Amino acid sequence: MHSCLIRVGRTARLILVIASLVASITFGGCGSGGVQSAAVPPVTMPPTAVLPPAIPAPEPVLLFNGTGTTSSDVAAVEAVLGTLGVGYVTADSTQLNAMTEPQLGGYKLMIVPGGNSITIGQSLTADTTSMIRGAVEQYGVHYLGLCAGAFFGGYSIYNGVDLTGGVSFDFYADEYKGIHLEPVEISLPNSGPLDVYWQDGPQLSGWGTVVARFPDGTPAIVEGQSGRGFVIFTGVHPEAPESWRGRLIFTTPVSADLAYAGTVIQAALNGTPLPHF
Repeated sequence: MHSCLIRVGRTARLILVIASLVASITFGGCGSGGVQSAAVPPVTMPPTAVLPPAIPAPEPVLLFNGTGTTSSDVAAVEAVLGTLGVGYVTADSTQLNAMTEPQLGGYKLMIVPGGNSITIGQSLTADTTSMIRGAVEQYGVHYLGLCAGAFFGGYSIYNGVDLTGGVSFDFYADEYKGIHLEPVEISLPNSGPLDVYWQDGPQLSGWGTVVARFPDGTPAIVEGQSGRGFVIFTGVHPEAPESWRGRLIFTTPVSADLAYAGTVIQAALNGTPLPHF
């Protein structure tokens, strides 16, 4: 090939130089201001997909009260919402299964209370949990998961929502000591500890920013972003009323725990991070 180039005459060389100059003008590099060839149309990117608009909800909060939730915890959350003066509507499993992302996207906050996370997941379709995830990540709906609601909000083979990018949660260590219900003292970063009601709840290692810790140092409450939505998971029940305490001995009054429950719900509603470690 080199020998052929050596034998090219002056005229051929001139033609090659001109062709080279034309090519350099026509096919300028990325971001250059070169003239485009009429034979090569400009590349156009496909339009960005536009979400259907959210359908305005009648109240800011959707409280799930479907199969698997505990009616007493639904009532406890309702009581705190009432004290705060925050409007809400409830949805059972059938109603939630019938909702669309734009419908759920009209709410500011979805609350899933305590109960049995496996039953909660199995009462809903895979499309529904995908819809919840889409409403949080794309429409910016906030999510508060209390105990079972935290298990359900993470990754779970039992049809969890997976707002955590594949992170699942395990029980707090006392579960493996045969304890299923007790007062637990949680530590907070900017105030004294609170003695709160715990019942088969998770410790929340592996996701989010730690808001409160169990006595063994594992996270009792965490918060973080999931797409456009703000998420709070709690492995304890600060919303537990006096009637839940029974003969259990707590070092903090129920009023202190309920006040903190209100703080958590307001933070979830407004997407405002709580003090954290």
